[in-house]
Amino acid sequence: MIRTSAAPRTLDLRTHQVAFLEHGPTDSDAAPMVLLHGGGLDRRMWLEQLDAFGGRRIFALDARSHGATRAPNEPHRLGHDVVEFLDAFTIDRAVLVGLSMGGATAVDVALEYPDRVAALIVSGTGTSEPDFHDPWVLDILTTWQRAQAAGDKERWIEAFQRFAPGPHRRPEDVAPDMMRRLDEMVRDTLANHLRLDKQGFPIPPIPATPVTDTWARLPQIDVPVLAMVGSLDGEDHHRMAKRLADTVPQGEFAVVDNAAHYPNLESPQVFNDLIAEHLAVRLESCEGNL
Repeated sequence: MIRTSAAPRTLDLRTHQVAFLEHGPTDSDAAPMVLLHGGGLDRRMWLEQLDAFGGRRIFALDARSHGATRAPNEPHRLGHDVVEFLDAFTIDRAVLVGLSMGGATAVDVALEYPDRVAALIVSGTGTSEPDFHDPWVLDILTTWQRAQAAGDKERWIEAFQRFAPGPHRRPEDVAPDMMRRLDEMVRDTLANHLRLDKQGFPIPPIPATPVTDTWARLPQIDVPVLAMVGSLDGEDHHRMAKRLADTVPQGEFAVVDNAAHYPNLESPQVFNDLIAEHLAVRLESCEGNL
């Protein structure tokens, strides 16, 4: 049975309601795939991936405070939210695919719940404890923080959009449709989840409880890992993805040409082919035992 839905479904978990997309056969023997989006975005960033891996049941989740999933009212961990979602569908193990914030969440799941991960595929990240030194990234983060403190939504969005072209291009060098999609998602996230105090300044959401000592614990991840990065992304993202791939026992590193921080949007065919090839070589021969 194939189940596809353009509109998100919702599911009540123990602590919150999550929104998600679902595609693919519900009775496949292959491990399901869970797609985890980048910060500020939502499930819609994965539309080019939903039907790219025939034979797998695929879910694209909205993280807390993103898309149609509500903001947290209590301490939480994004990785635990993923495991709660798997529990709700009685999924023992899944292939986790995450970009940036979503990739960090996927690594957290592999560290904290190793029995729930069949394979790990991340892009533009290392772990949930990023190590930034590149002046390009540091300038974006500083501008971001100042814009948030000042309640300047447009400046915050402008800083966020700088990740799309990367440090070597201008926004006008990127496909207008991709920039439009990113703009739409981030504006929806702010419109749906930004709370203001009486003076009109943003009220930060309750932060996720961090997972610690992640870099030192990477050798514990004993499943196939593919760490990708766009060729035009910043040097810190390259360095952290390479470090992840080099540190885990079954790591592979790949560069997606002519793309920056969102290779799944800029070069979806190459991105999808790399994932499909990685799973075919590293996982599919043994999936009958999952």
